[in-house]
Amino acid sequence: MLDKVRSVSGISGLYSGLGWSTIARISGMGARFGIYELLTAFCKDGREDNYVYVNEALLAGIAAGAIEALVSTPFELFKVRSQASLALGLPTSRSARVVQSTTPVSKLLRGYTPEKKVLEHSAELLSALPAKHYNMVEGLRNYPWMMTGSRRPPLVTDLKGPLDIISLEGWWSLWRSLRSTMARDSIFCGVFFSSWQYFHLSILNQNSAHMDPPPRDIEDSGPVPPLMVSLAAGFSGSVAAAASHCFDTAKSRHDCSVLPKYITMEWKFLGWKLPGSWPERVTGIFPVDRISLFHGIGLRMARSGFSSFLIVGGYLLAVDHLF
Repeated sequence: MLDKVRSVSGISGLYSGLGWSTIARISGMGARFGIYELLTAFCKDGREDNYVYVNEALLAGIAAGAIEALVSTPFELFKVRSQASLALGLPTSRSARVVQSTTPVSKLLRGYTPEKKVLEHSAELLSALPAKHYNMVEGLRNYPWMMTGSRRPPLVTDLKGPLDIISLEGWWSLWRSLRSTMARDSIFCGVFFSSWQYFHLSILNQNSAHMDPPPRDIEDSGPVPPLMVSLAAGFSGSVAAAASHCFDTAKSRHDCSVLPKYITMEWKFLGWKLPGSWPERVTGIFPVDRISLFHGIGLRMARSGFSSFLIVGGYLLAVDHLF
């Protein structure tokens, strides 16, 4: 996979979507840790001790993950689309393969020219209808189902930026993968914070077991070394990534699927139901993707573990030396 991306788009292709990823991380992780700290502060209010129980960390992490998903979903969509457009190695527009004409371009996708042959064939099929509109054929060429000229939605490589995505798929497409993203982030944050709190309490209990006399409170057992906290966070991030990886695969599938507005409208009018079992419909998993839900789990575990180690270690280092 690494060699394919490098051969198609060069070394710079490995960093495609970096700007959108940075915005998503800043907003998402700010919401994650901010909501978690607020909820845990509410749980600790009025207690003599000043630590959070594992079940409280689990519930606070689930709530924080839901807020993180709501904030970062649109930016992750732009990131995945940028990555897919470079990794696939396909042309960014099919305009070179279509016949240019003087007909209006579809209003749903900027710079898109329909195929003239297919449009003329469609006009012949419509010739038997009573023509009350003086320019019916030219008017139909602006309709969304005529935008490609092949009756197929455009490829993901044809959508170059946020304006193209919004104009073709609508504003709601920015949160189309919200269900799978919310399931992923809620499970990830719940497992991450609960396991991290469990390791933190275990280290404190181990320190207090070697003290004579034993401390009255677990917090009197002394500070936890920053390296131990960072290692616990890294391991917790890997475990959380393994627990939530199938929903990350479902989210990426949603982000790479182009769904024009008119198709969504037709499904709504026809009352089309999502396929699959009830848990799959709630979490946004396609039944055809069941065999590929755990593809790439090793890469995501390594990424989450390493990033969690660096984030927590960098945060503790900054607090100790700067403040």
